[in-house]
Amino acid sequence: MDVFDRIGADDYEQVVFCHDRGTGLRAIVAVHSTRLGPALGGTRFYPYPSEADGLEDVLRLARGMTYKAAAAGLDLGGGKAVIFGDPRRDKSEALLRAYARHVEALGGRYLTAEDVGTTQADMDIVRRETRFVTGVSRELGGSGDPSDATAYGVLWAMKAVAQRLWGDTSLVGRHVAVAGVGKVGRALVGHLAEERARVTVADVTPVAVEWAVTEVGAEVVAVEKIHAVECDIYSPCALGGVLNTSTIPELRCAAVLGSANNQLADGAASARLLADAGVLYAPDFVVNAGGLINIAEELAPGGYHPDLARAAVRRIFDTLTSVLSAAEQDGVTTAEAADRRAQDRIAALSAVHQIRIPS
Repeated sequence: MDVFDRIGADDYEQVVFCHDRGTGLRAIVAVHSTRLGPALGGTRFYPYPSEADGLEDVLRLARGMTYKAAAAGLDLGGGKAVIFGDPRRDKSEALLRAYARHVEALGGRYLTAEDVGTTQADMDIVRRETRFVTGVSRELGGSGDPSDATAYGVLWAMKAVAQRLWGDTSLVGRHVAVAGVGKVGRALVGHLAEERARVTVADVTPVAVEWAVTEVGAEVVAVEKIHAVECDIYSPCALGGVLNTSTIPELRCAAVLGSANNQLADGAASARLLADAGVLYAPDFVVNAGGLINIAEELAPGGYHPDLARAAVRRIFDTLTSVLSAAEQDGVTTAEAADRRAQDRIAALSAVHQIRIPS
């Protein structure tokens, strides 16, 4: 498919290709929507097999950020960026600062943050070249690493699902299979241990697995088997696309709820397969909004306040409860109910924004 056909299919506003020969920078910034506010989304640094793969990923992620912000009730749009390369080998201060200048050139239409392959320290470097970055260190007035906030939101989403399925928000004794013990997955495992849940983990990194075993007594299975573990909740917390025609029939859980983006490999078709299998799917962009909600607090008039941010993240419980109720009432999948929630808010507020006010 041609680039303009692809971005036109989902009404992307802007796709920017960034290049700097001296630093080796090759990046793409995708702005899906600014109808509710500036497009906020992280910068992913990843060794994509091809430029087409990177483009497709940034487009899918940017659209997801639009829906995430809208469903969470934030006055933000959706965007994302990808930098091509292996962050362990290719990342440098000069490359990050070259990238930051491209972000600055967008004039605030896109606000960046950390994502897979980038860190809070990287965002501190980016801050040296652009105002339009969030999630910088507390010393610079930011909210710091958003991973724990994301995990905290996932925890409260699990409490909402527990209330829905078992009539109680308690996770004591509930078995949660966590796929991916990276920054968010590790924080989530810590929260689950505090809740006295039983935890099984899988990760491609032995050190991450060893931490989960040593620190919280987690059980371990192979990465390719984690989705098939008999459990209460399967929690994908690594890369997306894990719910497909091969994995869904093998699920032995009551619910799927995790921090990974774009978990449904085939969108609506995957959501229908889950529903037909009797598995409750908690839409990913509702569940994993904690990091975005936390970062959005940086933009508040009074600046970032940890307690207010934490309280805002806990409202994911209410948002997910509303989505699950709407799905049941309207006879649609939970994924469609979440999409409708986001789409309805964007449409309603877009109409409001047509009212002209004096400048």
